[in-house]
Amino acid sequence: MGKIVFYEERNFQGRSYECMSDCADMSSYLSRCQSCRVESGCFMIYDRPNYMGNQYFMRRGEYHDMQRMMSMGMMFDSIRSCRMIPYHRGQFRMKIYERENYGGQSYELMDDCDSIMDRYRMSDCQSCNVMDGHWLMYEQPHYRGRMMYLRPGEYRSFRDMGFSGMRFMSMRRITDMC
Repeated sequence: MGKIVFYEERNFQGRSYECMSDCADMSSYLSRCQSCRVESGCFMIYDRPNYMGNQYFMRRGEYHDMQRMMSMGMMFDSIRSCRMIPYHRGQFRMKIYERENYGGQSYELMDDCDSIMDRYRMSDCQSCNVMDGHWLMYEQPHYRGRMMYLRPGEYRSFRDMGFSGMRFMSMRRITDMC
């Protein structure tokens, strides 16, 4: 079970909202978020309601000033939803595809991939099928840039999910990060 506490002000000051599960719209609890504390587990936070928009992975720790974490270009005082990432035991499997609707080259991953270009000579990943485990996909090689959280399921088109123009170039399993 995970637990994250959001605060309206820096350094854990002001009103707070404690969350131990998914929250599709936090705007009724807090007007903004300037700091947070992940007491247990891992979470994805989103800058729009209903788990949409920019995403950022949060693991156990204290985040005194969310504004300073703007390396992703996300305004952290506009967090509007969060999703708890459940702990996964067992194997990890994901099949990635070069084009939408499972077209083009395809490869099955069971481990982290720091560059699909280097490993598979694949220039883009536009759809995938996550069979086992929870994964993070990054827009740049070596796990950098904007990210997207994927849980088991079929993802026919990243463009249709609001990631138009974004290329995913590396993938990482969410294992003992939490």
